[in-house]
Amino acid sequence: MLPISKMAAAVKPSATLAAGAKARVLKAEGKTIYDFSLGEPDFNTPAHICDAAHKAMQQGHTHYTPAGGLAELKSCVAKWYKRTYGIEFKPEQVIVSNGAKHSLHNALAAMVGPGDEVMIPTPYWVSYSDLVQMTGATYILVPTTEENGFKMTPVQFRSAITPRTRLVMLNSPSNPTGSVYTRAELEAIADICIEKQIGVISDEIYEQLVYGDAKATCFATLRPGLADLTITISGVSKSYAMTGWRIGWAIGPAHVVKAMDTVQSQETSCPSSVSQLATIAALEGDQACVGQMRAEFVKRRDLVVKRLNELPGIRCTMPDGAFYAFFNVSSWFGKTLAGRPITDSASFCAVALEVAHVNLVQGSAFGAEGYARLSFATSVEQINKGMDRLGALFRGEL
Repeated sequence: MLPISKMAAAVKPSATLAAGAKARVLKAEGKTIYDFSLGEPDFNTPAHICDAAHKAMQQGHTHYTPAGGLAELKSCVAKWYKRTYGIEFKPEQVIVSNGAKHSLHNALAAMVGPGDEVMIPTPYWVSYSDLVQMTGATYILVPTTEENGFKMTPVQFRSAITPRTRLVMLNSPSNPTGSVYTRAELEAIADICIEKQIGVISDEIYEQLVYGDAKATCFATLRPGLADLTITISGVSKSYAMTGWRIGWAIGPAHVVKAMDTVQSQETSCPSSVSQLATIAALEGDQACVGQMRAEFVKRRDLVVKRLNELPGIRCTMPDGAFYAFFNVSSWFGKTLAGRPITDSASFCAVALEVAHVNLVQGSAFGAEGYARLSFATSVEQINKGMDRLGALFRGEL
């Protein structure tokens, strides 16, 4: 039998992808599943972006590009940050990868290894800890609370720092909670990073999906010199409904980006040429599509939160960004649903899927037992039908 490496054996499958796979099995059996597990907008990629891809193919742009992305796309990304946040980046500080997850992996691979620690506030996106572990580094989880908006405080941050701390991973707007740090909250963390010379990976993939009075903040802009300690991660998957195009980017100090480029050149050669040209159209073209999607997400968010809070024993705070509701299910622990014992978030989600045919992701996968995540990146009709099914489950009608 061929051996499996210790690294591969230690990595856990993505909980969100696993939830989606389980739902597909039930669908194949002929069951109607209301799937709220995946963080994928249900909108089609805007037409002008698709047109740019078609044009690129017609013009023969179907070959290898430089490993770290086309020069014109790097320049386009730098201009977007100047236009949006007023911060100057040079093209050599930008690397384009096969999605933001790939960017995160390359950043970690370029900066940490055995003996290093990477701090991750919880709840956190399911891949962070495994991506750290794959480098040989150790991840340190810092629990946050619902009462504090699921945000790490400066006191928590400072107290978790050790001599081995090399990086902290921040995600605002957050997956899974939808929390958005205020500028002042991030400034307090930034001051500690500068004092202690701790690097930051700032995952800002949901930066264009913020609601109400909440505002996204580019962490690298907060203090003079902070950009020298920060790797900014983003991409087009969420804001432009381009998940399958697989384009993300990282921006940071040139020497780190160069190291990431070297790693990427051995891993994947380059991102898709056609997708890169489509991304230029996304960033430089008409932005009305982003506003339209954002407005629809606001309607869905308000509906989801209202309907979840109407369910017995469920508590859901209002998310300020992204497209997730992270709701408290702990009052059901020690009770039964549909005659089945609920002992944790996994058993709660199992009953929801297998009995009500509503697919959620357990909070334990995000480092937050007692909660479940629902993605509202789906239609109002699907949301209402799914909530109806959960209501029937709690009323004992299923």
